[in-house]
Amino acid sequence: MHKDLRPYWVKKAYLDFRRWYTNYFLAPRCESLGPYHTVMKPWYVNISGPNIRIGRCLTAIGEPQHRVEVGVWGREEGRGRIEIGDYCLLSPGARISAAEEIRIGDGVMLANGVYITDSDWHGIYDRSQRPEQDFPVRIEDNVWLGDHATVLKGVTIGENSVVAARAVVVSDVPPNVIVAGNPATVVKELDPEREMITRADYFADPAGLEKFFDQVDKEVLADNSLWGWLRSLLFPRRGDFS
Repeated sequence: MHKDLRPYWVKKAYLDFRRWYTNYFLAPRCESLGPYHTVMKPWYVNISGPNIRIGRCLTAIGEPQHRVEVGVWGREEGRGRIEIGDYCLLSPGARISAAEEIRIGDGVMLANGVYITDSDWHGIYDRSQRPEQDFPVRIEDNVWLGDHATVLKGVTIGENSVVAARAVVVSDVPPNVIVAGNPATVVKELDPEREMITRADYFADPAGLEKFFDQVDKEVLADNSLWGWLRSLLFPRRGDFS
């Protein structure tokens, strides 16, 4: 793991720039984008189309080869909608593509490469045209979609449920279960009486959380110098890793 050799003020300037970029370039593409968002490498996050609402405390992680894509392509101008609740996580490569409507609840986690869509996008026999009908998708609170899971048209996934890696969900999933496979089927039931700690709990005090991490940065990066950081970029050494 590479050590963070940046001086505190350099990292703080980078985080401020990242937030400015998100507010200046990404927020205007949304009908609304809630406060306390953390968008890592926001230049690798694409938001397009109308009627996109995203709640507070979003975490989105873009990467050069694994962009986050959130897009609405309605049948008519102004048609189609995506709503993403509070405290959600969009990992690298996550894609959400709506023709009609996709609603995602609070605390939903999308792992790397997850794909959610409410349409087939092309007809089976006439592939130059869209199918005649699209079917809305609803993902309820605290759902966890595993690595490269796919959620297809017309599906509702009940709260707290988990979709295993590379599962393909083609029919409704009840709450408090784990599903796996293609097509996805229930492989385990969760205990609804057992306490569950969610992203909503983690972000219960988002302002306090920001202050906490800022204080950690001040302490961890306190001894870093500008020259030492620049030297590590120009002449990386084994000691720069741990």
